[in-house]
Amino acid sequence: MSRQVGRIETLFLHERDGDYLVAVTRDGDRVFRAVLELKETDAGPRPARFRVLRGSSEEPRDPSQFVELARRAERIRISQQTSPEGRERVQEMLDGYQLDALTVRTCRYCASEGRYSPITEDTAIKADRDYICPDCAKRELDTELAYAGGLTGAAEDRLEDLLLEVQDLDRITNLLQGELDPDLTKFDEIGATVEDVDPVQTADLDLHPDLKNQLTNRFDSLLPVQSLSVRNGLLDGDDQLVVSATATGKTLVGELAGIDRALKGKGKLLFLVPLVALANQKEENFKDRYGDLVDVTIRVGGSRVTDDGARFDPSADVVVGTYEGIDHALRTGKDLGDVGTVVIDEIHTLKEGERGHRLDGMISRLKHYCERREGSNGYSGAQWIYLSATVGNPEWLAKNLRATLIEFEERPVPIERHLTFADAQEKTRIENRLVRREFDSKSSKGYRGQTIIFTNSRRRCHEISRKLEYDSAPYHAGLDYGRRKQVERQFGNQDLAAVVTTAALAAGVDFPASQVVFDTLAMGIEWLSVQEFEQMLGRAGRPDYHDQGTVYLLVEPDCTYHNSMEMTEDEVAFKLLKGEMEDVRTVYDLSAAAEETLANITVAGKAAKRLNDRMLGDVPTTQAVGKLLEWEFIDGLEPTPLGRAVTRHFLSPDDAFAILDCIRKGMDPYDLVAELELREDDG
Repeated sequence: MSRQVGRIETLFLHERDGDYLVAVTRDGDRVFRAVLELKETDAGPRPARFRVLRGSSEEPRDPSQFVELARRAERIRISQQTSPEGRERVQEMLDGYQLDALTVRTCRYCASEGRYSPITEDTAIKADRDYICPDCAKRELDTELAYAGGLTGAAEDRLEDLLLEVQDLDRITNLLQGELDPDLTKFDEIGATVEDVDPVQTADLDLHPDLKNQLTNRFDSLLPVQSLSVRNGLLDGDDQLVVSATATGKTLVGELAGIDRALKGKGKLLFLVPLVALANQKEENFKDRYGDLVDVTIRVGGSRVTDDGARFDPSADVVVGTYEGIDHALRTGKDLGDVGTVVIDEIHTLKEGERGHRLDGMISRLKHYCERREGSNGYSGAQWIYLSATVGNPEWLAKNLRATLIEFEERPVPIERHLTFADAQEKTRIENRLVRREFDSKSSKGYRGQTIIFTNSRRRCHEISRKLEYDSAPYHAGLDYGRRKQVERQFGNQDLAAVVTTAALAAGVDFPASQVVFDTLAMGIEWLSVQEFEQMLGRAGRPDYHDQGTVYLLVEPDCTYHNSMEMTEDEVAFKLLKGEMEDVRTVYDLSAAAEETLANITVAGKAAKRLNDRMLGDVPTTQAVGKLLEWEFIDGLEPTPLGRAVTRHFLSPDDAFAILDCIRKGMDPYDLVAELELREDDG
């Protein structure tokens, strides 16, 4: 055996069932393992039996071979996990042969398998009441991960890093079971940043006296992003793209220009947003703030269905509208009057699938409308202001919008971002704890902590809200206007600990929340983009209310919400947390190109190509016109009655053909709607 073993680096002994496991190592690798039994003699304990272990079999050896191995070993180590009596007995045996040995702290799991694995205070990992080596701890964690459903490489790496950092296996496995250990869930902190901008004094602004008087009564100076905008030509009529984090004061930039120009008789203000809920809130804010100076009205997407104009006053000084509401007015030839200022809030919507190309087209059509009126009655055209908190390519976007870029990177309050793993049932339990903990705390400014929970369906909004112990409410586009306003009012009064919402709040509805919780990382059946994610987490923490914002991602391992999703939720989580902001660009396929070209022909006739050419996306105009002619949506460069109906109702070509097919089959209107819904779900 001595010839087979060669050099012996370490001979390691560990007590097991009254005997001793022996491991022989060379260059860090185990050469073999054996079992040693001792017997009592007049000279003290001596080897009685020595058996080499080969898989499940044992090969007896002469006990003297153990002594030979021990004498040739560079070092002899005894496991600290061996009982005091066991250590004393084996040490006495070795002393009898004048062999030195040290007792060392080793991994119990390794020792029980006959492996020599010394551990130190820096490497030992607590597991129940034992301490084990990192390799064994990782294997135990892998077993737990397999039981939890399996995580992706990035998630496993994250947990392994945490394991080595905190050196406690139980804390990590508890994290997989929904425990909220803040030292472990914390992914990072986005610190508050302050840019040194000399503030513009409101008394120095060249504004209409009525507006200036109101502003000087509200505050002495502008916020940094507002000051930058004014210094770069805002009040001179320059077009601007303003990119700045949530709660830094972007909205007032549009208000300053728009209200001032309206009061000076330079045309009305159009303030445009993507969602009805947001438009309703903006209308109310404008009436509360400027209602004694200007008339305020609203035009939202519902107008294209009923078109009764019940709340819309075309002669008003300020029109708050959704993109679709204003676009419908353009597509149907409505007179919007002289437009002095156009504010496009959430301009990053340009990158979204269906909504993106419609916003791109609407901007081109609205510019065409303003140009046609220019020169009449002294009207000099509109100033365009685009607002966003999240743009990955601001320079490119500003250049193509022909606007001055005002970029301000200050974050008013720090945001802690936390990540934990939980299945669907555990998520609601965790959300309940997070909401309770946040609402039971107060900021230094005296405000309770309040939570926005984002989820992926209206049904889930109600489900979560019902299970929260503290007062909460669902909030989504399916609620009527009165109920949404009630929720907004209750949240603003701190009567609600939480609101549970879909994408409706992501675009900027004003809820001063200190905490944002992601129940899912999907909206509907699509994963969030980095841009959408940043928009949503940016709702956490307001400088006038809170000392910091807190964000929690509740991630279900190996989970998808639709079979079309290629990534799992844990993969998406790390993509979002580590990802870079996507570029804002509008991409056209032939269907989108045909839809916008039809709308441009309806609005501008022969000038449609010019409208297409100045849109942000590359529109294949020739192919689109060819298809519109083939489908009989246009005759020459005029829309046919069918084409007018299609564009009036914002139908894609596929939807138009599906409806026509159902009509030809004599399908009941209700069945037709159901058929369209099923097509959308399948798509």
